[in-house]
Amino acid sequence: MDAREPSSTPARGSDGADTPSSSPQGLDASGVGTTRWLPWTMWALAAVLYLYGFFQRVAPSVMVDALMVDFAVGAALAGTLSSLYFYAYAGLQIPAGLLLDRWGPRRVLMAAAMIMALGSVIFAVAHDLWMAYLGRLLVGAGAAFGWIGALKVVSLWFPPERFALVSGLTLTAGMVGAIGGQAPLGLAVDSAGWRATMAIAGATALVLAIALWAVLRERPAGGESSAARQLTANLKVILGRRQTYLLALYGACMAGPLLGFAGLWGVPYLMQAYDATRGEAALATSGMMVGWALGAPLFGGISDGIRRRRLPMIVSALGALAAFVAALHWPGLSLAGAGVLLCLTGLASGGMVLCFALGREISPQRASGAVIGVVNTGVMASGALLQPLIGWLLDLQWTGAVTEVGRLYTADAFRTAFGCLVATLATAAVLAALAKESRCRPVED
Repeated sequence: MDAREPSSTPARGSDGADTPSSSPQGLDASGVGTTRWLPWTMWALAAVLYLYGFFQRVAPSVMVDALMVDFAVGAALAGTLSSLYFYAYAGLQIPAGLLLDRWGPRRVLMAAAMIMALGSVIFAVAHDLWMAYLGRLLVGAGAAFGWIGALKVVSLWFPPERFALVSGLTLTAGMVGAIGGQAPLGLAVDSAGWRATMAIAGATALVLAIALWAVLRERPAGGESSAARQLTANLKVILGRRQTYLLALYGACMAGPLLGFAGLWGVPYLMQAYDATRGEAALATSGMMVGWALGAPLFGGISDGIRRRRLPMIVSALGALAAFVAALHWPGLSLAGAGVLLCLTGLASGGMVLCFALGREISPQRASGAVIGVVNTGVMASGALLQPLIGWLLDLQWTGAVTEVGRLYTADAFRTAFGCLVATLATAAVLAALAKESRCRPVED
């Protein structure tokens, strides 16, 4: 069974109230006819929103030198400019989960797409640093709803035994966006400039907002008063469990290399370490995105199949650690070899998606948006912390060398700064060993 079958038994709506999941005639809770492909269509659109958000997340990595020149800043401030996306994203994860639990995906995701459209346009026309900051904050604020919204759709429309697999496919969609934000975006920036490219991205988000409103189902009617009271109760349930924090920290540590390396500093590092062009470096960095795109559904499917979460999480962390250390320190490694090892790093890191499946299984269905939001707060906080931290570590090692595109950092300086990413992966392995096994059985409401 790929999507929820029509039945006459009560089910919880997106606001936590008891509503009929469907009538015998095949109507959903809002009275609209359903088909077997409708859940997949709604999930696909929500996944595209997440894809777009991930595209925006990594976009600065191929324009970081142009940003430093246009805004006359060094690596630390460039890292801050990029990481503002993560500050807004991480800060809104819990509110996003609660809003999705309360109002449902349709209205919330449409509004999120419009906010990203506005932010992208403001960033494109910014001539002062504060305007660029505002644009990135708005893009991050809208993107904050993508991952949680897609998983909320999965939680509402798919059976529990498909949650990890479809979540993995959602992460794959995000990686497609991340790949688009590397080499293809680099070509677009070289051809049209970063401002025109970001303006086009803003128009694309507006089109997506219209599609989301047209296709996604509205939140089932009824239960408003009880739903309002349940928001605080749901959050208390989630925040009262130690495992919630452990899973959030695991996700943060596993996402470190993707957000800190591939998300910003990987392209300039590879250009310096291998005397590569921007396109070549972006292509090699994209190997990590490709690996994640393959690894997330792979680990999700294996975990669902063996009905275990903790063991695949441990394997994921250790595999990512070994591959990433090799990518940085293997003697005589070529750019192609680095790309392969970065791909393996991403492949192993795909097991990060299991922290969301495990979080969902240790929490009541009515609080699914809240728990995903809390866990994803940790994930996005890693980007907010690690991108400027790496920039700060680079500035500490700066020798004073400059080029026509800004400050010049040595390959050794990059490797030293990336030591913080190695530490996060090692920590993730320890956290996975401490996680509570659910055996893929959700708790009862």
